[in-house]
Amino acid sequence: MAETILLVDDEAKVLHIMSSFLKSEGFEIVTAQTGIEALSKIKEVNPVLVVLDWMMPNMSGLDVCREIRKVSNVGIIIVTAKSDEMDKIVGLEVGADDYITKPFSLRELLARIRSVLRRITKNPSMEENLERGDITISISQYRVWRQGKEIMMTPTEFKLLFNLAEKPGIVYSRLQLLKAALEDDLFNVERTVDAHISRLRKKLEDDPSNPKYIQTVYGFGYRFGDQQ
Repeated sequence: MAETILLVDDEAKVLHIMSSFLKSEGFEIVTAQTGIEALSKIKEVNPVLVVLDWMMPNMSGLDVCREIRKVSNVGIIIVTAKSDEMDKIVGLEVGADDYITKPFSLRELLARIRSVLRRITKNPSMEENLERGDITISISQYRVWRQGKEIMMTPTEFKLLFNLAEKPGIVYSRLQLLKAALEDDLFNVERTVDAHISRLRKKLEDDPSNPKYIQTVYGFGYRFGDQQ
């Protein structure tokens, strides 16, 4: 069965070009031209991934991303004409899994889509749960609980958390985490890891500024501190 992707852009010509190409690659495509329409389509078709334009009238792509993250951990790729690195980091911090900067080739878009889908569908080798303090990670279900309450994770956040929590105390560089969790260091920069780590801390830590789980090792990277 073909995987469903929702394309969101206010320009009909852009939607047509992307839709035609991705359909030829075997995907089922649904489109929306406004943020409100996109949120409605997500409920209707339950896509596996959303390609979302940042600059749209009335409701920006960032606002749409924030609303999606309140109810879904679907993969999200932000499309932006903003090339500044901090703009890209902002997109990741509101919940996107990846970004792509205009102008881009259809082959680059396809590569990014496949990369995010790998994060969603490629299960780690272990099948049992990981228990780390009051955090439970279900590897087979891609679900996380803290103190019995489920915490919604994006595919990228889950991959990062799993890679850190699998071996508590081991320090991973940003580049190692980039390769392990995001898989496509050709496209991403190491600072994107910081943005995803920041979101993870907000979800998992009592005090994100003084984390007990996802700890910074200055000058090196990050480690998972298992506080039993």
